[in-house]
Amino acid sequence: MAHHVVHISEAEALSNFADVLARVRAGAEGVIEKDARAVAIVRPAGDEFRPRLLSESIALAKKHAEELGYEPTLDADFAADLEEIIKSRKPREIRSWE
Repeated sequence: MAHHVVHISEAEALSNFADVLARVRAGAEGVIEKDARAVAIVRPAGDEFRPRLLSESIALAKKHAEELGYEPTLDADFAADLEEIIKSRKPREIRSWE
């Protein structure tokens, strides 16, 4: 997991991408945002890609809440949509190549 997560605007990333890369080389993860929404994540390349564990994501969320001084809340409509998607999931059909 990256030691530090840097949130920067899309405009800042475009105007100074060399700085973004320097921070990533130093071990930081860069979250590029537009209108406070993440559009890209730049992280150090390792020997092999390893997705972030759920426990790591939870730890990052808790740290972010501490930095904000409050816990962000999930929009009720969005939460309901997610719940409906989860309930309606069906098993994937994995067919062999012909």
